[in-house]
Amino acid sequence: MFFSPLEQFAIIPLIPISISSNIFLSFTNSSLFMLLTISLVLLLFHLVTLNGGYLIPNAWQSLVEMIYEFVLNLVNEQISGPANKTHRFFPLVFVTFTFLLFCNLIGMIPYSFTVTSHFVVTLGLSLSLFIGVTIVGFQTHGLHFFSFLLPQGVPLALAPFLVLLEFISYCFRALSLGIRLFANMMAGHSLVKILSGFAWTMLSVGGLIQFASIVPFLIVVALTGLELGVACLQAYVFTILICIYLNDAINLH
Repeated sequence: MFFSPLEQFAIIPLIPISISSNIFLSFTNSSLFMLLTISLVLLLFHLVTLNGGYLIPNAWQSLVEMIYEFVLNLVNEQISGPANKTHRFFPLVFVTFTFLLFCNLIGMIPYSFTVTSHFVVTLGLSLSLFIGVTIVGFQTHGLHFFSFLLPQGVPLALAPFLVLLEFISYCFRALSLGIRLFANMMAGHSLVKILSGFAWTMLSVGGLIQFASIVPFLIVVALTGLELGVACLQAYVFTILICIYLNDAINLH
């Protein structure tokens, strides 16, 4: 029987909820794994901070402290300005990075579901953050925030074209942010699935082909390690871009 490598991305309604014939609010496998991710993250941080932590941290406390320091350094490096102003965005950046990191890593577990492999999820996240960054820009600068659409020293004749191009480029930030995360996670998981199926088919044939199946199996192992790196890297890239967009909105770069 042939299994499509795209079957792992299928949305399955676990608790069907239908408001009308065209509106569905079902609780799906995607909803389940998002809920599991949030629950695991909250449980981990609760257990680590339950008694104020340990003077000599254990493995879990070291992991949490490492993530905390990593995101804090990221905010300090990418968002310029006084610490009392930039650190107010730290909770947002920290939650975003932690959520994406755990979603990506949980998706590497066999028979699990990769939430970030769906464009609807990544677009919803990137679009909501993009709207929030835009609101921060207007709160900080008011209508002067529109000045980022027209760089200084531009000839007046080119101003309408540049304003239009800058506006389109700015709006596409939300789209590109979601596409980048979705495409990398989906492509990597599909490739691992295809090669795993190929290796299993060769192993099932038997004979000399069975010995040759060690090659695709080794490739699958290497790709799995690569996918773990990509899972961490994509969470980092998404988060650092949010920091850059926040810096642009605050400082009009």
